[in-house]
Amino acid sequence: MAKRVVIGMSGGVDSSVSAWLLKQQGYEVIGLFMKNWEDDDDSEYCSSRQDWIDAASVADVVGVDIEAVNFAAEYKERVFAEFLREYQAGRTPNPDVLCNAEIKFKAFLDHAMKLGADLIATGHYARVREAGTGANAGRFELLKAHDASKDQSYFLHRLNQAQLSKTLFPLGEIPKTEVRRIAEEISLPNAAKKDSTGICFIGERPFREFLNRYLSYKPGPMKTPEGDTVGEHVGLSFYTLGQRKGIGIGGMKSHKNAAGDSDPWYVARKDVEANTLYVVQGHDHPWLLSSRLEAGQSSWIAGSPPADGAFSAKTRYRQADVACAFQAAGAAGFGLDFDTPQWAVTPGQSAVLYQGDICLGGGIITR
Repeated sequence: MAKRVVIGMSGGVDSSVSAWLLKQQGYEVIGLFMKNWEDDDDSEYCSSRQDWIDAASVADVVGVDIEAVNFAAEYKERVFAEFLREYQAGRTPNPDVLCNAEIKFKAFLDHAMKLGADLIATGHYARVREAGTGANAGRFELLKAHDASKDQSYFLHRLNQAQLSKTLFPLGEIPKTEVRRIAEEISLPNAAKKDSTGICFIGERPFREFLNRYLSYKPGPMKTPEGDTVGEHVGLSFYTLGQRKGIGIGGMKSHKNAAGDSDPWYVARKDVEANTLYVVQGHDHPWLLSSRLEAGQSSWIAGSPPADGAFSAKTRYRQADVACAFQAAGAAGFGLDFDTPQWAVTPGQSAVLYQGDICLGGGIITR
């Protein structure tokens, strides 16, 4: 009897092609459309109504049943509340990491099991492998996708053995170009739909205006490392380390370089207690570079941290892996020392550890 796979179908091309591939592989496939955001759902930024229409149309073409499920309460409680707490504390969280751990592979997995699923699937670009031999026999590993430009293992680093053992990633072995080609070939109604890039489930929207609705904020001074006040920030929550656009400082006569030009300004530090934003000039200012980071709230795919030693890591999603030395610290913390200083390492973001193609896990950068 065919195994039953419940797949998260978002209305996007990746999950749509994933559903078709699973059907081709002989699984009994059921689609599940997750609705996770209800505030201002009728606005131009929240496309869930159109996404549902797209997902249902695809299910029709592929020949699978689909149902919609509402996880808005879980999303608000487990993901969005934490997201706001982190911003209020002056950090810059990554909602996709939290969303995967709490919704897509927890609330969704639980619901799928109630539908009698043997396995779940998503349209993420990543791979799962069961280690066959030695001390790791029977352990599941999270691997990078073959298409390095689309790899999403960074966002999945908090998954555990129980979750991975039940998960299929049909797109792990194939490039995005092939996914688009398949979508056109089988005449999917959303074959040309552009990929979503907004906050997980909330969509693409003017970010400052959106946060304004939920956070209390207080303007304060914008200073240089030398202590010169060069402007006023609108609230620390609205800035991220390394930010260049939207700071609101023009070319000041007092801060021109030898050639008479003004080097671009970057956000370099936040002093939450003094409500002060520090800005620097020049991409390679020392305040923007870090040879070490410390992280907490760690989560390891194997269930325990690796032995201290040499690995590679990412401190942000769109970044090549960089060599580092790992040391475990305390119950759920670790430190990373980098051979090459890293640019704009940001508290609240995830530091994710790799051994070649294997994603080992990671934690939240604290400093």
